[in-house]
Amino acid sequence: MATMSQRKSRWPLALAVVLVVYTVLIGVLVMALPIKDGVRDWFAPLVPGGWMAWSFPGAMFFLTIVALLSLMAVWEYASPGGNPRVGILRFETTRGDRLFVSLLGSAFIHLAWLGLVGPNVWWALALSFVYAVGVFKLV
Repeated sequence: MATMSQRKSRWPLALAVVLVVYTVLIGVLVMALPIKDGVRDWFAPLVPGGWMAWSFPGAMFFLTIVALLSLMAVWEYASPGGNPRVGILRFETTRGDRLFVSLLGSAFIHLAWLGLVGPNVWWALALSFVYAVGVFKLV
């Protein structure tokens, strides 16, 4: 079991590893994009004829979820969460609970945006980020 001083000195390395792996995987995804008429086609299937239509946005979505979970693990390693707290919704939550509520709420924000506004989800992404900050501060 690592002591607290060992944790304090190791977590920056773990954080750097997660961020470097995330950045490298984004680069690999960009290089895998098909080129159509001399321009990268951001929405084309990454694996033509594959069993699932993996596009760059879809792959980035799942890659970002994995990165968030990895960053949460590094955060818990560096500074254990301790006791749950009661927020504005009046139930106890830990950091992991708040991350889950943030991701679930963001999914619903995006689905509502798609249904009510249309496929341009950049504003939904911004709204989801504001929602996640609110969840971590208030819940």
